[in-house]
Amino acid sequence: MRVFLIAVLAFVLAPALPAAAQADILARLKLVPGMTVVSESAAPAGYRFFILTYSQPADHDTPSAGSFQQRIQLLHKETSRPMVVHTSGYTMRTTPFQAEPTQLVDGNQISVEARFFQPSRPQQADWRHLTIRQAASDHHRIIVALKQIYRGKWIATGSSKGGMASVYHRRFYPADVDGVVAYVAPNDRDNDQDDAYDTFFGTVGTPECRAALNTLQHEALRRRAELVPKFEAWAAASGYTFTQLHGTADKAFEFTVLDTAWSFWQFHGPSYCDRVPGVTATTDDIYRFIDVIDGWSTYTDQGAMPFVPYSYQAATQLGWPSLKFAHLRDVMRYEASFYGANSNLPPHLRSPHDPQPMADIDTWVRTQSSRMLFIYGQNDPWGAEPFVPSTNDSYSYTAPDANHVTTSIAALTPSERDAAVQALRRWIG
Repeated sequence: MRVFLIAVLAFVLAPALPAAAQADILARLKLVPGMTVVSESAAPAGYRFFILTYSQPADHDTPSAGSFQQRIQLLHKETSRPMVVHTSGYTMRTTPFQAEPTQLVDGNQISVEARFFQPSRPQQADWRHLTIRQAASDHHRIIVALKQIYRGKWIATGSSKGGMASVYHRRFYPADVDGVVAYVAPNDRDNDQDDAYDTFFGTVGTPECRAALNTLQHEALRRRAELVPKFEAWAAASGYTFTQLHGTADKAFEFTVLDTAWSFWQFHGPSYCDRVPGVTATTDDIYRFIDVIDGWSTYTDQGAMPFVPYSYQAATQLGWPSLKFAHLRDVMRYEASFYGANSNLPPHLRSPHDPQPMADIDTWVRTQSSRMLFIYGQNDPWGAEPFVPSTNDSYSYTAPDANHVTTSIAALTPSERDAAVQALRRWIG
C-alpha cells in the first residue's frame, strides 16, 4: 500500500549498542538457528537490507513432518530501535520498503512471506496445514528467534490480507508484540451474511457514478459476442490460458466483468467516474476501460494460480464476499454462486468452509483484544465488514475518500491522525 511519513517522533529508548556490535549484525543473523542470510543489498540511508530464509515446520503440531524455508526481508537500523513485523499476507517483495508504522517509529522492519506462497511452500504441500493458526505460529517462531537480537518494543502491521494476518497472530500469540496497526483488513465473521457489501455498492460515491458502473457491466455482458473473441485473441497472443481453473475464456470474461465495480472502488474511485464508457461507447472503449480497471489477466491461469493460497484460505476459513448482482441477472451466463473462492481453485483443492475460526477471531477482537489500531478507507469495499475493536486501548478510524491502496494514518482527519500516532507512540514507550 502507499505509505506516507507524517511525523518524526522522538522517543526515549535504551542506549544504542556499541558500533562494533551494530556492524556485526550480519554475523549475529547467521548465528540464529534455522536462519539463512541469502543476500545483502542496497538499502535506504541509515539501514542495511537483507533477504533471509527461516526454517519452518510444515505442520507446527508435528514438527518432524517436514519443513520449508520461509522468506523474510529485513531492514536493519539499530538493535535498540523498535521492530515492526510486516505480515505480507501474500508473496514477499524483494526490494526494500518501509511500512508507515516503520517510518513513524524510525524502526527496524521485517516483512514475512505468507506460508504456501511461492517459494515459501513445502515441496510436498499438505494444504490442510494452510490455516490462520499455522501462519500465526510461523510469525511467532520468527519473532522469538529475532528477539534475541532486537530487544526493543515490537509492533505488528499489515495491509489487507496482511492486516488480517497481523490480527490473527495477535489472537494466538498476544504477548509477541506490543501493539498492532492493521490496514484495510476485512472481517468476514459470517460468510453467509454479506448484505454489507451490497449496501456499500448501493451507497458509495454518487448515484450517477454507481449508475454508470452498473450500465457498463450490463453493456459489457450484453456485448459478450464481441468482447469474448477480443479477449481470446489477446490471451492466445500473450500466452494466457484457462485450462487449470475456469475452463473457458467465456467464464473468465464474465468474472472479470463482475469484478469491475469492485476494482473500480478498490483501486480508483471518484476521479474515474467521468471516464466510465456508456451504452454509446465503442466495444474497443469498453474493452480498454475494463482492462485498466480490473485487468483481463485476472482470471487467466497465469493471473489466478499465484493466488491459490489466498483462495484456499478464503474457501476454508477467511470467507469471501458474495454479491447479488441483481442488475446483471438477465445477461449473466453463470450462477453467482460460482463466483467465489472455490471457483479460483483447482478441483482437487476445493473445500468446504469452516465458520468457526472467523467467529472466534471476531469475538476475541471485540471483547479481549488490546492495543489494536484499525485503519479503513471510506471508498474501499473491503471495509464494508470491518473489525470492531474492544475498548482496551484499541481504536478504529476511517480515512475520508481513501480506497484500498491510499488508506493510511496520514490520510485520516487531523484529530484522528494525531490520536492514532499518540497510540502508537504510547505502545512503544
